[in-house]
Amino acid sequence: MGELVKFPSNGTEGQGYLALPDAGAGPGVVVLQEWWGVNDQIKEVCDRFATEGFVALAPDVYRGVETKEPDEAAKLMMSLNIERAAKDMVGAVHYLAHHEAVISDGVGVVGFCMGGGLALWLATLAPTEVAAVVPFYGVIPWEAAQPDYSVLDAPVQGHYAEVDDFAGPPAVAALEATFTEYGKTYEFFMYDGTEHAFANDHRPEVFAQDAARLAWERTLEFLREHVK
Repeated sequence: MGELVKFPSNGTEGQGYLALPDAGAGPGVVVLQEWWGVNDQIKEVCDRFATEGFVALAPDVYRGVETKEPDEAAKLMMSLNIERAAKDMVGAVHYLAHHEAVISDGVGVVGFCMGGGLALWLATLAPTEVAAVVPFYGVIPWEAAQPDYSVLDAPVQGHYAEVDDFAGPPAVAALEATFTEYGKTYEFFMYDGTEHAFANDHRPEVFAQDAARLAWERTLEFLREHVK
C-alpha cells in the first residue's frame, strides 16, 4: 500500500515509509519503530492507519538497517545516533504536516517500545506540530534523549503491559507522577497479564490479540479526537 520516501532532515536527507488512504487525504500520523527497525510489521501498522483514513509515515531512524536478532536489535538501539534521530523525526513531522495529502492542523505520533520513548521525546522537540502522542510500552534508554516535559503540549495516551521489565507498572507510575506534576493531559492503560510488545502480531510468543485490538481501538478514537 505504501512507498519509500525521502525528506529534508536539517541539512541531510531522512527516509521513511509513507502510506496514503484510499481517499487520497486524511489526518497525519508519524509511526516510530521498535528496536528491530522499519520492518514489515511497522510498515503494516502504517498500512492499517491508512486503511482507517490516516496519512501515515514511519521515519527510519536506523537509515535502512533492520534485524530479527534481539542482541543485534539491542546494539542498534544503544548505538543510535540520537542527534541524527532527532533531526530525522522532526524532519518527518514537518514533512508530514506540510504534505499535500494531510488535512489536519498537526500530526499524531505513535511509537512502539523504543519508538514509544522516541514518541514522547519527539512531542517535546516539535510541540507546535505534534497534536497527540500514543506511546506503546515506551522505553527511553539514552541519557541524551530525556524529554523536557515542561514544553509538552499534546495530550498523551499510553498503553502498557502488566508484565514488563522495560516499561512496567513502576515506570508507568513514575511517568504518571511527572505528568501530574507538570499538569499535562494524559491517560494510561495497563493491560492485565500482557507482556512487553503485546501489540506486535509478528511476535506470537508475546502477542495478545484481545489487548492489542482494544489498544488499537482506543488509539484510533484518541487520534480522531485530537488530530483534525
